Amino acid sequence: MKERPVLVWFRQDLRLRDHPALSAAAAGGRPVIPAYVHSPEEEGEWALGGASRWWLHHSLAGLDLELRSRGLRLLIRRGTAAECLRELAAESGAEALFFSRRWEPAAGLQEEAVSEKLKALGLAVQAFDGTLLFAPSSVQRAAGGPYQVFTPFWRACLQLADPDPVLPAPEMLRGPRRWPGSLPLEALQLLPQPDWTGGLPAAWQPGEAGAQRRLMAFVTEGLVGYEVGRDALGQEGISRLSPHLHFGELSPRQVWQAVDGLPGGKAYLRQLGWREFAHHLLHHFPHTPTRPLRPEYAVFPWLEDAPALRAWQQGQTGYPLVDAGMRQLWQSGWMHNRARLVAASFLVKHLLTPWQEGARWFWDTLVDADLANNTLGWQWTAGCGADAAPYFRIFNPARQGARFDPQGKYVRRWVPELERLPDAWVHRPSEAPDVVLAAAGMVLGRTYPFPVVDHAMARQRALAALAEMRKRFRAGC
Repeated sequence: MKERPVLVWFRQDLRLRDHPALSAAAAGGRPVIPAYVHSPEEEGEWALGGASRWWLHHSLAGLDLELRSRGLRLLIRRGTAAECLRELAAESGAEALFFSRRWEPAAGLQEEAVSEKLKALGLAVQAFDGTLLFAPSSVQRAAGGPYQVFTPFWRACLQLADPDPVLPAPEMLRGPRRWPGSLPLEALQLLPQPDWTGGLPAAWQPGEAGAQRRLMAFVTEGLVGYEVGRDALGQEGISRLSPHLHFGELSPRQVWQAVDGLPGGKAYLRQLGWREFAHHLLHHFPHTPTRPLRPEYAVFPWLEDAPALRAWQQGQTGYPLVDAGMRQLWQSGWMHNRARLVAASFLVKHLLTPWQEGARWFWDTLVDADLANNTLGWQWTAGCGADAAPYFRIFNPARQGARFDPQGKYVRRWVPELERLPDAWVHRPSEAPDVVLAAAGMVLGRTYPFPVVDHAMARQRALAALAEMRKRFRAGC
């Protein structure tokens, strides 16, 4: 009797190291069929954005290369996951399916459909944890229910047992005697046409190999100064691991093992904790990608100003730090976290644009677009989520720039129109004397825009909108 193979369904776990589902499938030398199913329709309105599709294409190519070096290959199908995996099981005679859990609402529904269909065919179906340090359902308040404040949540996580040791890539992987058919990667049409990727290939190396290099570089060069350096815009004080974590080219357990106990490790693990918190919230409050967690913000008097939104998207607001962040985003598919905070705050508080507009733009343009992190970040900034910044805390972009980019290195890199402005004026060119602007070769309104809104006026307008929201909410109650 021929030995029947098993299927491994790759999702947001595009790696071979520390892959519990893959290790379990390969145990005992059973033939393994790795498969990826592209099913954007099952993601609903949160199918991958353009930058993430570019990353996914190259990550899948890298995974296939790694598998082929071990005698396997990645089979690609397109359609609903349940039907594609059913077809693969029928074509290969597979006896079991192994996969890593995801925690987004649509992904949970997808897993239920897959399990139901394949179990009905007699296949064993096994799901494994591998995308988070702690399953969202495993962390609860003493009184029951989910956490909505980060610090006690993370304290509770740290009181749990340490994550299991990192698993090596399986030493022996064996494929089936006959491989089922596969679509070519290009059939998924993940790469943009026409090609707008610009600086993405120079900025990133998608795939497990790139993730390992990025992690080791951060541990050896950036971790020791992370607690202070992570907010310094003009230097490389951050890890840039977020897209590798999102696509599962790197597991959070690998990061934990690499940094735990090292100088700066505690501060970085806390940031990893925010990723855990984001998924905890999304799991327990699945409506939050589109609706505020705090109900009073459902009646917030947002404005609809298409030209202002477009200026923000294009990095043409007249506020250098905001514009630098938005241009970095467009050119590299990523934005420094401090710039994200300032740019997001500017959109929802200076422009009174609904936070959902910003969330959708980030979703399409970030290579690390993650539904849980994106939702937490935008609701935090807008003041409408769990453990949120109060809405009345309104960043002054010029002051933020002077504090976190005092020499203007970050701004000058991404907004070259300001390159010749002195440090004293680089974050507030609209206030610079005419003689300074002339010496820098600048003409406001031509070479660089006037501010789309006055900061002092915008602050007062935002506070008035907050008061109006409270009035409306009380009246509605």
